[in-house]
Amino acid sequence: MSNKCFRVVMANKFNSGDSRTRSSVSIFIIAGLCCFFYLLGAWQRSGFGKGDSIALEMTKSGENCNILPNLNFETHHVVEAGTINDSDSEVKVYEPCTSRYADYTPCQDQRRAMTFPRDNMNYRERHCPPQEEKLHCLIPAPKGYVTPFPWPKSRDYVPYANAPYKSLTVEKAIQNWIQYEGNVFRFPGGGTQFPQGADKYIDQLASVIPIDNGIVRTALDTGCGVASWGAYLWKRNVIAMSFAPRDSHEAQVQFALERGVPAVIGVLGTVKMPYPSRAFDMAHCSRCLIPWGANDGMYMKEVDRVLRPGGYWVLSGPPINWKTNYRAWQRPEKELQEEQRKIEEIAKLLCWEKKSEKGEIAIWQKRMDADSCRSAQENSGATFCKADDPDDVWYKKMEPCITPYNKANRDEDSAVDVKPFPERLYAVPPRIASGSLPGVSVEEYLEDNKKWKKHVRAYKKINKIIDTGRYRNIMDMNAGLGGFAAALQSPKLWVMNVMPTISEKNTLGVVYERGLIGIYHDWCEAFSTYPRTYDLIHANGVFSLYKNKCNFEDILLEMDRILRPEGAIIFRDEVDVLIKVKKIIGGMKYDSKLVDHEDGPLVPEKILVAVKQYWVGNSTSVQ
Repeated sequence: MSNKCFRVVMANKFNSGDSRTRSSVSIFIIAGLCCFFYLLGAWQRSGFGKGDSIALEMTKSGENCNILPNLNFETHHVVEAGTINDSDSEVKVYEPCTSRYADYTPCQDQRRAMTFPRDNMNYRERHCPPQEEKLHCLIPAPKGYVTPFPWPKSRDYVPYANAPYKSLTVEKAIQNWIQYEGNVFRFPGGGTQFPQGADKYIDQLASVIPIDNGIVRTALDTGCGVASWGAYLWKRNVIAMSFAPRDSHEAQVQFALERGVPAVIGVLGTVKMPYPSRAFDMAHCSRCLIPWGANDGMYMKEVDRVLRPGGYWVLSGPPINWKTNYRAWQRPEKELQEEQRKIEEIAKLLCWEKKSEKGEIAIWQKRMDADSCRSAQENSGATFCKADDPDDVWYKKMEPCITPYNKANRDEDSAVDVKPFPERLYAVPPRIASGSLPGVSVEEYLEDNKKWKKHVRAYKKINKIIDTGRYRNIMDMNAGLGGFAAALQSPKLWVMNVMPTISEKNTLGVVYERGLIGIYHDWCEAFSTYPRTYDLIHANGVFSLYKNKCNFEDILLEMDRILRPEGAIIFRDEVDVLIKVKKIIGGMKYDSKLVDHEDGPLVPEKILVAVKQYWVGNSTSVQ
C-alpha cells in the first residue's frame, strides 16, 4: 500500500471516531439540558422566582421551616403602626375610619335600616350597602380596648372599654342581665325568665330534655339577649347558635361575643334563617317577643325546617301560663289565650308532641317520623313547601309552608343514627352515609379528616398559642366538611363554620351533623357581626374561590373589621393568590409571613400567617 493510500485510510478511521465522540457529547448535553429545564420548571411552579422571597428564605433556614421566630402572636400593645414586612413596592396604605364607625355593621346599619318597611321586621334584616357606598378604611377599636378575659372568666366579665354601653345595666337592672362594676361589666347569669340564674333554668329543661348525655348538642337561641342561656349550656357540652337583631337592646350580640359565646346579628322576619334544614337538636325562645302564631305560623314552620326530627322546642314566657300572669304582663286575658291557642294548633299541625308545661315553660318534641301525621296535615289543608332543596335559603323569602319530610330525609336519618357528642364529631354523618350528598363519599370524608388533622398540626407549629385559650372565638371562612373545626375541638374555643353561598358543594348540613355550628354567607358582603368579634380567622381557598367574583380588598377589609386587635389570620391558598393578599394586608397594619406547605416547597399551595397590630381610634401610632 502506498503512503498516500495509508494516509487516506487512517484519516477515515480517525474521522469516524471523532463523529462517534461528538455524537456522545451531544446526547449528554441534551440530556443535561432536559434535566435542568425540568428542575427549573418545578422550581418555578412551587412559587419561587415569582417574588416569593419570604418562602425561599424560610426554605433556606433549615428543616423546621414552620417555626416563625419573627412573628409575635402574644398579646401586647407596643408594636409600631404601619410596619410593612414586604419587599414589594407601591403598597397601598389604608387609613383608619373615624371613631364614629367603631361599631359599624355594614349590612345592619341603623340609618339605612330606617329606609325599609317595618312590617315583619324587614328593616331589621340584612340590607348591605352598594359597592359605591362601601367603606375603604380600617374600623378602629375604641380607646382603651383590651384583649377579652380568657374563658371561662369571659363568661362573667367583659372589659367596659370594649363595649362602652351602660344602657342595658339600667333597662335590665331588675332582670339581672348585666351589672357595671368598676371598669368591667359583670354578667350574673340572670334573665327575664330565669331570675334564679341560667343554671337553675337549664336544670328545669334537663328534667324533660336529655341535655347532659350528648344527644342534644346543637341549639338555636332565637332572640338571645346577652346569650346567658348559651353561655351556661357550654359546660354541659351543648353549643348554641344565638341571634338577636341589631340594637333592639344596645349591643346585646356584641356582649355575647365579648363573653365568648357564639352569636350573630339576625332576626326572624321575612327571609329564611341562614341555616340548613334539620340542623338543631333544640330550639329556644325565652321571652323573645317573636309572634309565633302570626302569619299562619310562618315562624314556627321555619323553626320546624331547621329542627332535627326528635328535636325539642322550648318556649318560656308569654303566653305560657297566661292565666296566672296576664295582669303582671299587662295584657288582655283573651288576647293571650288566643295567642297560646294558635301556638298549640300550629304545633299539632307540625307533628310536635307537647312533652311538658310547667310554670312559664312549655316544651314540644318534633316526631322522628312525620308520616304518622301526614294524612292529618293533608286533611287540614296544610301547605307544603314546593322548593326541592330545603337548604337553599340565602336571601330566600320565608313562606308559611311545611318543609316536607321526603324520602331523602328519611334515608339520611335512618342510615346512621345520630350519635351522642363527642362520638358524633368523627362518626360518618347521615347525609354522607346515605349517599344523599352528591360528590362526597365515605372514603372522601375520612380522607378529609386526616388531611385537616395534618394541617392543624402544622398550624400549631406555626402559632404555638392556638391551644392555650388565647383564641376563643374562631372563624373558618370556607368550612367544607368541618374538618378544621373538628381537628381544633376543645372546651377552650369554638368555631363559626361559614359555608360560602357560591361553594360547589353545600356541606353545612354535614357540619351540623358532626355537632358543630355554622352559617351560610357570601363573602362579597359583610358578615352579620360587630367589629372585633373573632380572635382567629382561617381562610382556606377563600380568595381562589372568590377570584373574579368580588374585590380581594373588600374581603380583606371585612376580615379586618371582624378581627380583634392582635388577632391572627391563617390563609391557605395558591402562592400567586397569597402574594396579592400579602401585598394588600401590608397596608392594613399587619405583620405577616409566607411559609411553605407542610409537604415542602414544591407544593404550589402555601400558608400566609398574619397578626393584626394593636391600634385604637384617633391614634396615629400603636398604643
